[in-house]
Amino acid sequence: MEERLRVLREAASRGFEVLEGGGSALDAVVEAVVVMEDSGLLNAGVGSALTFDGVAELDAGVMSGDGLLGAVAAVRRVKNPVVLARRVAELTDHVLLVGEGAERLAEALGLLVPEGVLVTPEKLRRLEELKARWRRGEDFGWLTRLRRLVEEYPGLFGTVGAAAVDRAGGVAAATSTGGYWLKMRGRVGDTPIPGAGFYAAKGVGACSATGIGEAIIRFMLCRRVCDLIALGLDAQSAADEAVRRMSEELGRGLAGVAAVDAAGRVGFAFNTEVMLVGYARRGKVEAKLLGAPQSL
Repeated sequence: MEERLRVLREAASRGFEVLEGGGSALDAVVEAVVVMEDSGLLNAGVGSALTFDGVAELDAGVMSGDGLLGAVAAVRRVKNPVVLARRVAELTDHVLLVGEGAERLAEALGLLVPEGVLVTPEKLRRLEELKARWRRGEDFGWLTRLRRLVEEYPGLFGTVGAAAVDRAGGVAAATSTGGYWLKMRGRVGDTPIPGAGFYAAKGVGACSATGIGEAIIRFMLCRRVCDLIALGLDAQSAADEAVRRMSEELGRGLAGVAAVDAAGRVGFAFNTEVMLVGYARRGKVEAKLLGAPQSL
């Protein structure tokens, strides 16, 4: 756990350095997510989970308050899908590219890596262990009750993301994931879906989500958070209220969010057992494991 917290501190610190150097909120969130994708300790980039048949299919999305929006889904051999998502926003007329089409763009941009970078012998061994547990009926009771696995396998879901506000008041969010272990090939969750896994609104704030993507899509969690900020709530109050409403509508054990409002206030909320968070503000860098709030 301490290694994961170290990665979060580094990600927050690197993102803050970008802002301190005059970079945009979008620059900062992409830099922070790249750190987490490269760590191999979180379920994104190099550390991504594998599908049931042993491939890595990664998703990512980025959005800034000034309208830049891009995402990729089900990409293989791309260790930094958040960078590719930004390129989709900057270089194409599209919002979301998937599979082979997204990989063709990645190849043109020099972003492809050998498949062995993402599908390692260690991951394949872990996949076989999880499949064996599934066959014995010990886990994954498929896939109707994944929630109880979160505590036992901290890296099982573990989507990474970041939200930031820059000196000019610009906001941005970025999210990246490998999905969850034993997913079907071609499954896409909330991460590349604007309003679900990530969202940013000019003059309002930005939000990134993690958890069980199917539920996050149904609730459009990040858009809900930003809409609440637009109504006058600060980032923490908006995050708390959105997750509370999600719990009432869909149940507990589903998701967590990290948010920032245009005033620079941060907020974290979740209805899972735990959530790892990190942030940097006014030069102070923090990373911690949060326990489930009792009020939700």
